[in-house]
Amino acid sequence: MLEVKQLVKEFGGLRAVDGVSFTLRANTITGLIGPNGAGKTTLFNTIAGVHRPTSGDISFLGRRIDGLAPHRIFHEGLVRTFQIPRPFAEMTVLENCMLVPPRQAGERFWNNWFSRPQVRAEERACRDRAQEVLAFVGLSPLAGEYAKNLSGGQQKLLELARVLMADPKLVLLDEPGAGVNPTLLVTIMDKLHELNARGITFLIIEHNMDLIMTLCDPILVMAQGKLILEGSPTTVRSDPGVLDAYLGGVPE
Repeated sequence: MLEVKQLVKEFGGLRAVDGVSFTLRANTITGLIGPNGAGKTTLFNTIAGVHRPTSGDISFLGRRIDGLAPHRIFHEGLVRTFQIPRPFAEMTVLENCMLVPPRQAGERFWNNWFSRPQVRAEERACRDRAQEVLAFVGLSPLAGEYAKNLSGGQQKLLELARVLMADPKLVLLDEPGAGVNPTLLVTIMDKLHELNARGITFLIIEHNMDLIMTLCDPILVMAQGKLILEGSPTTVRSDPGVLDAYLGGVPE
């Protein structure tokens, strides 16, 4: 589904991503781990089009996407979330979801005058879809609440709901467990499992090792901008290089 070849991203004299290559298979949940500063978020941003790669290739579903603008990559079905959720704070939970689907007729102001039946029909369908998605993530009771009033964990669920409104093929999740209480974390993990069973592929950055080891296979490990290992949870957990780079050394 996603193929990254010898990807390099430099900022001045800093090489944040240094010759990274990997392939994601469809219908998998892949983890991406590494110490702070390893280059994980820069890798995400480069895949999603926020950064233009210095060199290397990125292909999604057989098509080169490196260098494309983020909105064009989004329309291809590759969607990302952020470590710190970014909802529209002064809009309701339902409105945040309804805003996502692209190319809505009502976005062109003249359609609201000359194509009112089409605009109304699309808006009804969008509202119905948003309500279904909010029910799936468990936020239906908060549909009319302003996004700014949600807890951190609830905002993570809203972020997931907004992603689902885009009908993605591949989702890049940036620390879905950060700042989430244990109960909501279990909910998020269950939802990711269910969505994966429906055919959505995930690549997840996460520092919560319990989440990664439970949810992900394979796991990619980065350190100092390089990909140092790719393997199963069992392989990663026992690899001396990973223990040294990420966990502080091999236990005695």
